[in-house]
Amino acid sequence: MFISFEGTEGSGKSTQVKAVYAALQAASYDVLLTREPGGTDIGNQIRKIVLDTMSNTQMQARAELLLFCASRAQLVGEVIRPTLAKGGIILCDRYADSTLAYQGYGHGLPIDDLKQILQFATSGLYPDMTIYLDLLPEKGLARRREGTFEGEDWNRLDDMEIAFHHRVYQGYQSIIANDKQRFVIVDADQAPTAITKVILDAIMPRLASKTEATK
Repeated sequence: MFISFEGTEGSGKSTQVKAVYAALQAASYDVLLTREPGGTDIGNQIRKIVLDTMSNTQMQARAELLLFCASRAQLVGEVIRPTLAKGGIILCDRYADSTLAYQGYGHGLPIDDLKQILQFATSGLYPDMTIYLDLLPEKGLARRREGTFEGEDWNRLDDMEIAFHHRVYQGYQSIIANDKQRFVIVDADQAPTAITKVILDAIMPRLASKTEATK
């Protein structure tokens, strides 16, 4: 089973994917945690390029798109497909929906063109379920700023103007509206433990039914 986690900056998605990973491990599931961009040696090199706040401020939106998709293509081929082929569970911190939300709705690149590029980069692989952490951009960015005092990195996408983050947020709403069955929308403006419980309550029945179906 392939489960992705999505949300705007500061929504707590990275915290939650780690908590869910720990819970599934404790329940003896064969589960692998990965992230985008990154997840492979090549992807991690790309991650440094696309998130660098100092060296790459002049990056064009189309270049940014292709770099993210290059990282994704490597992750799909090297990690995600082999893990799924062995019957494992993949938890991915961001995936293709992020490209539609950020590079499509955020930067204004043509959505139909992006969908074709994503189809090529992923060879048509999409998650079975996507957890969307719903939080308004102002609250998320305030969290990110607080996190920098605790050693978290403030990256190039965090640094975009607030209007960009609002376009991303509205973009996610459009993406979800067009694929309601795949998404689980979770209110991210509550205690982390409460959020984790909501996510696990959504995931565990699906995992159980999938396990039964393969017996």
